[in-house]
Amino acid sequence: MIEVTDLTKRYGSTTAVNGLTFTVSPGAVTGFLGPNGAGKSTTMRMIVGLARPSAGTATVNGHRYADLRAPLQEVGVMLDGRSVHPGRTAYGHLMGLARTHGIGRARVRQVIGLAGLESVARRRVGGYSLGMTQRLGVAAALLGDPPTLILDEPVNGLDPDGVLWIRNLLRTLADDGRTVFLSSHLMAELAECADRVVVIGRGRLLADDDLATLVARTARSGLVRVRTTEADRLAGSLTAAGASTRAVAADTLEVSGMDAGAVGAAAAALGVAVLELGTVAGTLEEAYLDLTADAVEYGGQQRARATVQAER
Repeated sequence: MIEVTDLTKRYGSTTAVNGLTFTVSPGAVTGFLGPNGAGKSTTMRMIVGLARPSAGTATVNGHRYADLRAPLQEVGVMLDGRSVHPGRTAYGHLMGLARTHGIGRARVRQVIGLAGLESVARRRVGGYSLGMTQRLGVAAALLGDPPTLILDEPVNGLDPDGVLWIRNLLRTLADDGRTVFLSSHLMAELAECADRVVVIGRGRLLADDDLATLVARTARSGLVRVRTTEADRLAGSLTAAGASTRAVAADTLEVSGMDAGAVGAAAAALGVAVLELGTVAGTLEEAYLDLTADAVEYGGQQRARATVQAER
């Protein structure tokens, strides 16, 4: 378990993290989201003792990271998969880490296999692709078989096979009762594996909730989409009944203020043929853009949000 309480980090007059409080519980994959400059990396660095909080606390399994007697066996960390000496092999790098904790060669070979690096384990890391160094970083995080994992952008640089691998791995680890905390900018991928989401902006907590609840709060949640042979006629009837409609195509309406059953009943009463009818699901990306609209340090998000909405 990871517990963050009133965590604050200041750099001179700049407050990078401002009073964050949240808990990352075992048995779930928790995604950590926020715009660039939101304080995600600083928060992760404070959790694992690489940055000292200006105020507040961050503990892993009830202890400060600096007080853990065997860190690799308590929490696996990957903040930068490329932070490996380029002249070392994957096997040599992992063996060096293993010896600090009395971990044997068998476990080193096991995590190399788990990461799919058997064929390149004796090659120098300097010749690795970004995806291969990411796999090595995850292997290092898993080396001590820890109950807690903290991973910063683990999907970055992975090919589709690698993305599927990390998704299944994280899901398996969480189902095994471990605490899994990861940041990612890939919303669609995070939506596939996360159970909970923590969102921050300008160093402050914006949301801490389970994924389904967070997505259900988006403006699009509850919209009904109907495709019909007489869209204009149906729109007039629905508007008269108090609903709001928007044409998204010549034969398709999006309806708010009325559920799918009522839309279908209205169409039936008019004798209008319904070709498709259903509720429009919100997405994690839309929920994220709604939450962070006023917390973007480096512009462009409003335009991105408008693009996403227009494409829907």
